[in-house]
Amino acid sequence: MTAVDRTTVERPPRAPRRGKRAGRTSLTAWLGRPLADFHLLLAIFGMLTVLGLIMVLSASAPGEVALGASAYSVFKKQLLYVGVGAVVFLVVLRIPLRTIRHSSTMAMLVCVILLVLVLTPLGTTDYGAQSWFKVGPASFQPIEPAKLALALWGAHVLVTKRALLDQYRHLLVPVVPVAMLVFALVMLQPDLGGTITLGVVLISLLWFVGAPMRIFGIIAIGAVTGALVLALGASYRLQRVETFLNPEADPQGAGLQALQAMYALAEGGFLGKGLTNGSSKWRYLPNVHSDFIFAVIGEELGFIGCLLVLGLFALLAVVGLRIAARNTDPWIRIVSATLTVWLVAQAAINIGYVVRLLPVTGITLPMISSGGTSVVTTMFVFGLLASCARHEPDAVAALRSLGPGRVGGVLKLPAPEAYKPPPKRRPSRPSTPPRGRKAAPPPVDERRMAGRHAPPSEYRRRESRRASQDRDVRSRRRDGR
Repeated sequence: MTAVDRTTVERPPRAPRRGKRAGRTSLTAWLGRPLADFHLLLAIFGMLTVLGLIMVLSASAPGEVALGASAYSVFKKQLLYVGVGAVVFLVVLRIPLRTIRHSSTMAMLVCVILLVLVLTPLGTTDYGAQSWFKVGPASFQPIEPAKLALALWGAHVLVTKRALLDQYRHLLVPVVPVAMLVFALVMLQPDLGGTITLGVVLISLLWFVGAPMRIFGIIAIGAVTGALVLALGASYRLQRVETFLNPEADPQGAGLQALQAMYALAEGGFLGKGLTNGSSKWRYLPNVHSDFIFAVIGEELGFIGCLLVLGLFALLAVVGLRIAARNTDPWIRIVSATLTVWLVAQAAINIGYVVRLLPVTGITLPMISSGGTSVVTTMFVFGLLASCARHEPDAVAALRSLGPGRVGGVLKLPAPEAYKPPPKRRPSRPSTPPRGRKAAPPPVDERRMAGRHAPPSEYRRRESRRASQDRDVRSRRRDGR
């Protein structure tokens, strides 16, 4: 036996990797279940809520103590808003999506009125922007529900006009003019971060409805032009751009937030310093519990904590787009995809300016940063996405045939309604032309027309016979005369 044969015989066969294949098969089977998206969304919602409460408490306590207030003052407000948002989440799960869709027009009108009123003396100025209504200790920012209303109402209008969307005037009117009005009202506050997220909602609506690419090119040119005009038109915006390009030029002033955020992320390392052990929240980093809470996560929980946040929002993107792809109702498809892009894009912008990839815009991290209106609105959005997940065709069939399931039984959720496509319109009957305008056509000799379908020889024979009969009739008439 040669060396080659000996090697071939003595080499043991490679064992199949059954564990990985079995795990992949079981995961695929679980993801194919009717309510998989609903359960995944609830898990993401719960983890983001708990993580947000823990990090708000850890980030806000030292600053409140330094101001002479209770260490739990910001946390108690956040916990109250989370409780209100949880009630809103459960209520939205019980409201039929058809009702939400039909009420979106009124919601859009109310939000526009509130955006006008906030510019009057009824509004309150804070952080250089007149964006809040304040009644005692409670505050309300109308830009947050305006984003949601634009997504719901815009999807309603585009789906209603979907048969005419090949024409630009039906595709753009009235969604784009109303969005431009909202943009103008928000920029008068001024609130650049709110305008950016509103732009994300508008672009998502046009993208998922299938607008042509030339429209997005025009929007991109307009956005770049508008950003340049806004940056050069106000000194504080130009300072933000200069600080983004070179924060070391003013380390104790405009560049303080950017530099301290980077120091916090660097000190966290891979595993972090441990929860509550961060030093940036001891009045080194301004707005640490709202705009820059991701820096605290990186310092105290390290790269692992940052990866957890990124993974949760990435999973939210996958689940939200799966909900849109697995639904048949066009309004649900557009709404679920638009809301998903809105939340993920807002998180990406917040994380982007914390790690110095983007200029600071003041956008909060959804479900994690402190903020009453933001967290309540975000929980409303999660309720809508969960309701959209329960309206998938397989989920509707399972819930109607097998019952509400464990989660639905605990929450006492009603069975969702199956999607019924709108009835097709019958073409209208053409109206009869008015009498007397057109002469009646001459009578048709049916015998002659029928004979034309006969063979040529038979046709000529019939024609000659008919001609002879006509001659006989004429001759008899002359004789009788």
